[in-house]
Amino acid sequence: MQMCALLWINASRTSTEREGERERSLLRLRGREEAGKRDESSSSAESFRNSFKSALRARIEWRSFIHHMSSPSTTMMRVSWRRAIVGSVENTTTNNRRARQHEKTKRKTTTTRHATKCQTSQTASFSPKGAKISGVGKALPKKFITNDDLAKLVETNDEWIRTRTGIGKRHVISGDETLTSLAEEASLEALKMANVNPEDIDLIIVATSSPDDLFGSACLLQSAIGAKGALAYDLTAACSGFVVGLVNGMHYIRGGGYENVLVVGADVLSRYVDWRDRGTCILFGDGCGAVVLTATSKVEECSLLGFDMHSDGSQNHHLTAKVCGAKAGKVWQSDSEAGELTSYDNIGMNGQDVFKFAVRAVPMTIKESLKNANMQPEEIDHLVLHQANQRIIDAAAQRLGLGDDKVVSNIAEYGNTSAASVPLALCEAVESGNVKRGDVVAMAGFGAGLTWASCLLKW
Repeated sequence: MQMCALLWINASRTSTEREGERERSLLRLRGREEAGKRDESSSSAESFRNSFKSALRARIEWRSFIHHMSSPSTTMMRVSWRRAIVGSVENTTTNNRRARQHEKTKRKTTTTRHATKCQTSQTASFSPKGAKISGVGKALPKKFITNDDLAKLVETNDEWIRTRTGIGKRHVISGDETLTSLAEEASLEALKMANVNPEDIDLIIVATSSPDDLFGSACLLQSAIGAKGALAYDLTAACSGFVVGLVNGMHYIRGGGYENVLVVGADVLSRYVDWRDRGTCILFGDGCGAVVLTATSKVEECSLLGFDMHSDGSQNHHLTAKVCGAKAGKVWQSDSEAGELTSYDNIGMNGQDVFKFAVRAVPMTIKESLKNANMQPEEIDHLVLHQANQRIIDAAAQRLGLGDDKVVSNIAEYGNTSAASVPLALCEAVESGNVKRGDVVAMAGFGAGLTWASCLLKW
């Protein structure tokens, strides 16, 4: 009994103690949680206080900075810094601009040519220059036909031909002679006189109406003389061709893009002459003349004093050599017929109309060149005209008031060589010593197209 009571008392104490321990444990746990909350709240408050203090210090420092930057000394310093920076940038920009301008100037004054077999590439240059004729040359076929020879072909005689034209004989190509072979000979002679190598030629202009190839002879000439770096092209203006080509060549140099230009006047119209037609076969011969143009250091030293050039296609019918059938408006029946029969007609000319045109046009165009040069006819030292007819040459000289001593004429020896006649006459006048340094030479061409042109040169 006593044992049971003791067991019950112990059990009751144990239960009571256990409940007390649980309550004490809960209290301790709540205490730690409240303490943690108090610590966390205290930490957040401290962090807020620190952030507020930092922001306040930053605000104070910013106000101090603004006050400092607003002071006169700081303002002057800031302006000085800005001027220094801007000045540095401007100096750098100016130096860069000057460097670019210097590079452009170098490109302007330096011409670089990359020569291949038939191609030239040049940098653009626009520094004006003068141009002068530095060399002349000529070439003629070996064979010639006299007036007496022609009397065996058509009803004519030497006296009749000389009286009406002034022509005594004319040269014609034969054998392996071609327009290109004549041009090669004349060009090499002109280059030798000018002391210019073929490799130094920048441009070749061949004035012709009778090339060896339908597409032109200039490139054939370029290859023949070894002018590998030159641009080459044909110019067709009939008997005015050389004068037109000369003015063109002068302007290529005057523009500043070229140093040496070869201008050739060549024709072999014997290929297109009807040797049964007395009106034309007595006139035309073959030949070639060439000049080399070179740049001068000063624009005012340019030899070209004035020029004048014209054309009138409405009068084309007076002097022609049309494609076969074109004159009559023929229509080919088939492509094969056109391929087999297409060629050029013989030269056809209305002699009286061409004569009247030339007598009127030649003095007029020379007077225009004189006007452009602000000169008078009496200032001309040598008159070099297209050698078409001696009567035309005499009439032009008379209208200009020039004596026979100033007229250059070789028509008696060569006849009408079309584009070759002016350079042939010029070459002979230079080689004979008649044309001297400082002389004024007036040139004029006229012919098919109709075209007419003149220029004044100071030798």
